[in-house]
Amino acid sequence: MITIIASFGVIVGALALFVILSGFSGFKTFTNSMLNDSDPDIKVTTVKGKSFFYTDGIASIVLKTAGIQSIATSIEERVFLQYKQKEHIAYIKGVSANYTEITPIDSILAVGQWLDSDYTNSAVIGSGISDKLSLGILNFGALLEVKVPKSGKGLILSQSAAFSSVGVQIVGVYSGPEEFVNRYVFVAIPLAQKLLSYQENQITALEIKLTDGVDHDAIAETLQQYLGTDFKVETRMQLNALTYKVLNTEKLVSYLIFTLIIIIALFNVIGAIIMMIIDKKNNLKTLFSLGVTVKEIKRIFVYQGFLLTLFGLSVGLIIGVLLVFLQQKFQLFMITPTIPYPVELRFLNVVVVAVTIAVLGYIAAKIASSRISVGFIER
Repeated sequence: MITIIASFGVIVGALALFVILSGFSGFKTFTNSMLNDSDPDIKVTTVKGKSFFYTDGIASIVLKTAGIQSIATSIEERVFLQYKQKEHIAYIKGVSANYTEITPIDSILAVGQWLDSDYTNSAVIGSGISDKLSLGILNFGALLEVKVPKSGKGLILSQSAAFSSVGVQIVGVYSGPEEFVNRYVFVAIPLAQKLLSYQENQITALEIKLTDGVDHDAIAETLQQYLGTDFKVETRMQLNALTYKVLNTEKLVSYLIFTLIIIIALFNVIGAIIMMIIDKKNNLKTLFSLGVTVKEIKRIFVYQGFLLTLFGLSVGLIIGVLLVFLQQKFQLFMITPTIPYPVELRFLNVVVVAVTIAVLGYIAAKIASSRISVGFIER
């Protein structure tokens, strides 16, 4: 009975640790898929000021870099939104006509359609902005007013002197992470240039799509060398460094917490082995009298405890793999009515759980067998 209880503790510990690691792997993949819709593979911005001129020299440097599939230009600026009596602060993002080649944002439209180059005063907003302003698509009765402060000096005598503004018709609403859907109003880049009084080739960022299978960090480093210190070249992971750092930190903390739980469960294994040693004391005396050394007797119980741990580990992993597979196949647990709890089967997680419990189980067995001594056997 003691052995069964000890095995059950190891089974539950292995199962819990594997499911937690699979959940974090799923969350990382889920986060990556969401960021693919909002951020480019590589983004180039200027170090000095907000904007720069996209010259033929910069274009030739970028285009000659191997591994680049598409390039789009964009303009981003903080703006003040007003629709009827409601207001919101967000960012306007003017994008070139080929922007959907960089990110598949047109695939996450909840309603409506993506920007059409034939209609310059159209815009696509996030569902968060749509909810806050009570603004849907094709509201012909009133346009969404986008305002930005004018640059310059002098006394401000009127609102028109302080702000540049344009009215836009909403043609689409996109979905996605909360921060993303509350952040952007997408417009064609000529409209953003007009609003901000930018020249034709003046932009705030180059957004780049890379070919599949290439090393993002290596290409970003190459671009940085070509463009020099006046520009900042960042990969998607660098653009979202905080998100990945939080995710990795949470995964590490969860791993440590569940490892501590497994260590506590392994005290049952230590107790079970000690009970076996006490129960078999007469047999140990017989073995010792036949010439078996104390070291060899200890090894017997180390193997027994280690095998007990491996049994619990194997059963826990089998159940864990089955649960993760069922979640992927049948979506048994849901975050929202439409989003299943993300999990992912990874061989690395199996290895991490197996190594962690095997090492801890071996240490537990060694601790328990250390009770055996010549004095204990002969008493």
